[in-house]
Amino acid sequence: MLKFSCHLLVLRVFISCVGLVGNVFLIFCIIQTKTSSIKTFELFLLGLATANLEEIAVVNIYDFVILQRSYVVWDVWLCRSLKFLMVLGEISSILFTVLIGVYRYQKLRDANKRLQIPIYLDNIRAARKVIQFSIGISILLSAPVFSMEVPGPTGNLTGNHTWNQTGCQLDFFLCSSDRCPSMNRIYKYAFILLCYLLPLVVVTLTSCLIVAVLLGQRTAVKPVASVSGSTQTEGFRKVPRFHRSTVAVLAAMVLFQLDWTLYLVLQMVFNTTDFTFWIELEFFLSTSYTSISPYALGIGKSFFAMKNFWKN
Repeated sequence: MLKFSCHLLVLRVFISCVGLVGNVFLIFCIIQTKTSSIKTFELFLLGLATANLEEIAVVNIYDFVILQRSYVVWDVWLCRSLKFLMVLGEISSILFTVLIGVYRYQKLRDANKRLQIPIYLDNIRAARKVIQFSIGISILLSAPVFSMEVPGPTGNLTGNHTWNQTGCQLDFFLCSSDRCPSMNRIYKYAFILLCYLLPLVVVTLTSCLIVAVLLGQRTAVKPVASVSGSTQTEGFRKVPRFHRSTVAVLAAMVLFQLDWTLYLVLQMVFNTTDFTFWIELEFFLSTSYTSISPYALGIGKSFFAMKNFWKN
């Protein structure tokens, strides 16, 4: 069991390092862009990478500073602050994923009819307002953490060794069925509905719409191709194709759907307190998206091209 725990720890360190490097490099590539040249999509990527980085950092601060060194945290406010920061990063990452998907769908929809006319979110000022609104929603949904009851170190949390060691359970949702405060239970199901289920539905619907638009655009090119070679080339220029950035967005959205669908199934169907390694499983589910998504989206926008490593 000890050897298995060491392997899990090594795997967690590796995933965390991959996520930290990817998000930091994505942020670096975006902030070195001239302010006048930055676009809405890049602003959304910057927000996503920042939220991912914050979540990964907080989880590892808790794990290595508190859990691994077996510090006993008696300060309730410190415990709640750690949870608040983790939830804030998690919700922000989810909301920025929703914004990226919705924005890309709006850019693709009716692209032939709209031509070069920008959509509402192409306006940087409007995009910043949407980002500020999303951050405000994240803070609002994370704030109830400070009013929730925090059981003491002797709480009956079966199957969870971390609480008894540290006195600070980072996951407030992990409480036994016979001893779970009402506020915790209400917040758990409201949080799952608003922060997991609803965004998951929106992301799934948006990804399906993006695929439908792209397939429709490919079909619309075929009649043009039968006229002549010149009109075929002109038609392909006017009709958006399966370009790399859109594929990257779809890949990130599929990863998002897989991770959070599995998380919801485990939360709603099973009693997570029966899993000894639930904390580790939850870490892998949430961190796999925050670690891989910057690479998928960054490669799609050519941020991870070799020329960016040598750019001054």
